[in-house]
Amino acid sequence: MARYLVAAGTAEDPERGYEYAQAAKRLAARVGVVREATGIAAYQAGRWAEALAELRAARRMTGNDGYLPLMADSERALGRLDRALALLREADTGTLDRATQIELRIVESGIRRDQGLADAAVIALQVPELASKRLRPWSARLFYAYADALLAAGRTEEARDAFARAAAADPDGETDAADRLDELDGVEFEDLDDYEDSEDFPADPG
Repeated sequence: MARYLVAAGTAEDPERGYEYAQAAKRLAARVGVVREATGIAAYQAGRWAEALAELRAARRMTGNDGYLPLMADSERALGRLDRALALLREADTGTLDRATQIELRIVESGIRRDQGLADAAVIALQVPELASKRLRPWSARLFYAYADALLAAGRTEEARDAFARAAAADPDGETDAADRLDELDGVEFEDLDDYEDSEDFPADPG
């Protein structure tokens, strides 16, 4: 069972990770960490309803509210915005670590954008860490979400600055902040294969 959980957590292909998690569940469906892994794998594979069911089960078994951001985002993906907001309100933020608190705000911002409330989406992400020079593991996600909210609110220059901060905080490319920044700056890249096939591409000197 443990091997399947490790494989699920490290698989690059979301569907393969989901299959490994399902294998673990078949062996130990009553173990909270297994239901958690299954829910996360389902979420990453875009199986929103299944992710909700598994994460609800994990929450019942463990009492852990850390699953609420993924649960609320799954409700959002299913178009059930009121249910998503209700889940966010269930969170006792005083018991959650800061990373989970930030994830809750990111999801709330996305919900507000879906509701057409662009200004509320911006406000949801206005936390002290936006002005801090210290980078956390979740800083890139926060800056990226804030940039998206600003862009939706028509605040393009501020959005550009936020995308630039997200790109600088994201050396591993967890987000596509660098691409979004180039897009705002009007930078376009031609496909190298197309260029190589063109008459303008220099001949191979060898």
